[in-house]
Amino acid sequence: MGPWTDALHLLDELDPQWAESCRAMSTNPWNSQVLPARTVELVSLAINAACTNMCAEATRRHIRAALQAGATAQEVLLVIKMASLLSIHSCSLGAPILLEEAAAAGLKPPAATTANTPVSDKMRAAGMWNPAWDPFFTLDPAWTEQFMATGVGVYAGGIIDPKLAELLSIAFDASFTHMYAPGTRRHIKAALAHGATMAEIMEVLKLCTVHGMQAANMAVPILAEELARAGAAA
Repeated sequence: MGPWTDALHLLDELDPQWAESCRAMSTNPWNSQVLPARTVELVSLAINAACTNMCAEATRRHIRAALQAGATAQEVLLVIKMASLLSIHSCSLGAPILLEEAAAAGLKPPAATTANTPVSDKMRAAGMWNPAWDPFFTLDPAWTEQFMATGVGVYAGGIIDPKLAELLSIAFDASFTHMYAPGTRRHIKAALAHGATMAEIMEVLKLCTVHGMQAANMAVPILAEELARAGAAA
C-alpha cells in the first residue's frame, strides 16, 4: 500500500525506527479515507506519470492499483493525457518573458493573423480560456489552436467529474518537481468551487509530498547492494 516498493523492507533492516515513522506518514493518505481509493491512486498516478517526473516503476504500480480500485481504462488514459499536456507551462512561463524582452529590445509582437482558431474561440466564448495562454496565442495562434484541440477534451470530455479533474490538476501543479504557483492557486480555487473540501485538497498535497519516498525506493536497494558488495570484498 502507498508509495513503497520492497525498499521499505530493506529500510526496516537498515533503520527500523525511521522506517516505522516514515511508513506511518507516507501511507496516511491511503489510510485516512478522506479520498476514495480510486482517487488516491489516480492522483498518485498523475504525480508519477507527469512529464516532470516520469517514474516508470511507480506509474505501473499506481495504474495497477487504480484499476483494482475501480478506475476505468479511459480514466487512466485521461490522467496520462493530462500528464503529457502539463508541458504547456513551458509556454505559460516563457512566452510572457519573450514578449517583454522583445519589447525592451525594440521589437514588435507578430502582427495579428487571420488564423482559423475555432477551438480557442469556442473556449473563450464558454469562459474556459485562461488569460495565461494569451501570450503564446499572440506569438503563434495556429500552434496554440492545435494544442487546445489536443487538450480541450481533458476537461470537457465527461470522462471524470470536474472536481476530480481539478484535484488531479492540483497534484500536477503542486508536485515538488513542478511547483507551478499560478496553476496551483487556480485549480485550488476551481476545486473548491466544484465542491472539494479543504481536507480533500490537503490529501492531494500530502500525496505530492509522499512522492518523495521514490528517492528511498530508488536508493535504498542500491545502498543494500553496495553494502553487500563491500562486505564480500572485505
